[in-house]
Amino acid sequence: MAKVKKVNVNDKCIGCGLCTSICPEVFKIGEDGKSHAKNVNFEEFSEKIIEAKDSCPVSAIEVEEE
Repeated sequence: MAKVKKVNVNDKCIGCGLCTSICPEVFKIGEDGKSHAKNVNFEEFSEKIIEAKDSCPVSAIEVEEE
């Protein structure tokens, strides 16, 4: 499995919270009501990040893998 180097949540985010329920270690809902990636070691959570990306209903999660 590839390791995640970088995570970005783009403008498509609708703030549904699915990513935060799948991987709360990486994703949080900000004051704007949209998801944001926390500044953490993404490699450690690669599997959950990919699951969150694949589950996002509006494809708002962008992932850069090694």
